[in-house]
Amino acid sequence: MSSLSYRPDIDGLRTIAVIPVLLFHAGVSWFNGGYIGVDIFFVISGFLIASIILAQIDSGRFSLADFYQRRVRRIIPALLLVITVTIPFSFYFLSPGDFEKYLVSIIASIFFVSNFKFWRDSGYFDSGADEKPLLHTWSLGVEEQYYLVFPLLMLLLWRERTKWLAVSLVIIGALLNK
Repeated sequence: MSSLSYRPDIDGLRTIAVIPVLLFHAGVSWFNGGYIGVDIFFVISGFLIASIILAQIDSGRFSLADFYQRRVRRIIPALLLVITVTIPFSFYFLSPGDFEKYLVSIIASIFFVSNFKFWRDSGYFDSGADEKPLLHTWSLGVEEQYYLVFPLLMLLLWRERTKWLAVSLVIIGALLNK
């Protein structure tokens, strides 16, 4: 993957973004805005991936297969490690019913759809979150779904004759989101 030059401003933004996440998960009673940090992390990730992909497309060096292969090599080993480590703990500490739900969440995590699974089952902030060892993989699901769709859109839309369409879609999407 073509790397961008080091951006200290982005590292600073990451530092700022982690603060609300830590405050929320530390249970600070007066703070409930951890999602703000998560949103910032998603924006940073989108910006960095878009910058790399667009630079490679413009130079004619982008390969969809290579892009997906790099994602798999980067994400799957850590995900499998987390799943492997949580299996014995989940078996020991969870009730049989919760362990069964945990096994389903493994499948959802491996296929990067745990955001849909946990959203469908219950809210992220429900009291039962302690019985969902892979609940945090919802954000990985969102990120990987972005990685699946975004490069395809860029390949289709980011050509000289369709750049205006790509920019127009972004503007329309932003306006509709209000």
